[in-house]
Amino acid sequence: MSQVTGPPASPAPMRPVMHRVVRRRQDLDDTVTLWLEPIAEAVGLAAAGQFNMLWAFGIGEAPISLAGSDDGLLVHTVRAVGAVTIALCSASEGTEIGVRGPFGTGWGQAEAEGRDVVVVAGGLGLAPVRPLVMDILSRRDRFGRTSLLVGARSPDTLLYHDELTRLAADGSIEVDITVDTAPPSWPGHVGVVTNLINGAADLSPEAAAFVCGPEVMMRFTARALIDQGLAPEAIAVSLERNMHCAIGHCGHCQLGSTFICKHGPVLPWPRVEPLIAVRER
Repeated sequence: MSQVTGPPASPAPMRPVMHRVVRRRQDLDDTVTLWLEPIAEAVGLAAAGQFNMLWAFGIGEAPISLAGSDDGLLVHTVRAVGAVTIALCSASEGTEIGVRGPFGTGWGQAEAEGRDVVVVAGGLGLAPVRPLVMDILSRRDRFGRTSLLVGARSPDTLLYHDELTRLAADGSIEVDITVDTAPPSWPGHVGVVTNLINGAADLSPEAAAFVCGPEVMMRFTARALIDQGLAPEAIAVSLERNMHCAIGHCGHCQLGSTFICKHGPVLPWPRVEPLIAVRER
C-alpha cells in the first residue's frame, strides 16, 4: 500500500497557530482527549493518519496524531509521559495551545475501497486509527467487510471504551477486543491482539490492513497478517519515533534515509520492517 501525503502543511510550518481548549475528557488515569478550537486562524485540514505538533508554551512541543475532527475542532488524545505531554494533559478548558501542522503521511484508505479492511490497534494506537475508522463509516458502502481489532493491557486501560461499545452494537463494522490480563468478570478475550488475527480463518487475502501500536505489537501483527495470506504491501503501519521538528530538518527521527516525520508516520510494511529492526536511540 503506497503512502499518501495528504494536504500540504502550513506555508509557515514552524509558526504555531493558536487554539483554545474548548472541551477536555479524562479517558484514563494518564490520558486525556482535548478538543481544540482555532482562535483567529486554523491549521490545514488533516488526512487520517497525519499528526500535529502541539505546543505547551514555556515548556515545549510534542507530536500528537489526529484523533479526529469534530465540527471544525481538532481532536487529540494525549498520554502524559513527559514534561510537554504532562502539561498538555493538565490543560483545562480555556487554555491556549499552539498547533503546527498537519504533517506527515495519511493512511491512504481510498486505495482500500472495494476491498475488505482490517484495522488493528494496540493501546494508544487506537487514537491515530480513529479518524480512519470514522471515515470508513461515513462511506461504508465503498468498503467490504471491515474489522476493528483492539488490544489493551487490561480493561481499565482500554481507550474509548464507550465509543467501542457503540460501534460494536451498531454492527456496521466488526469490533473485537482483547486484553493482556483481566479479572474474572471480564467477558471478552484475554491474550495478545495477534490471537484475534490468528482466529480469523476467513480473513480475505485481498484485504487491506492498517496497524498502529507499540513497535513489537506491529511486528507480530504484520507477521500474523502475512501468515493469513495478506501481501506485505497491503499492510500500512504508523511509526512515531523521536519526532521533534516535523519537517525533516533536525534528524532525530531519521532511520537510514527515512525521516519518520516527513516520509511517515504511515508507511507500507515492506519499507518499515527493516527500519524498526534498528534499535531506537
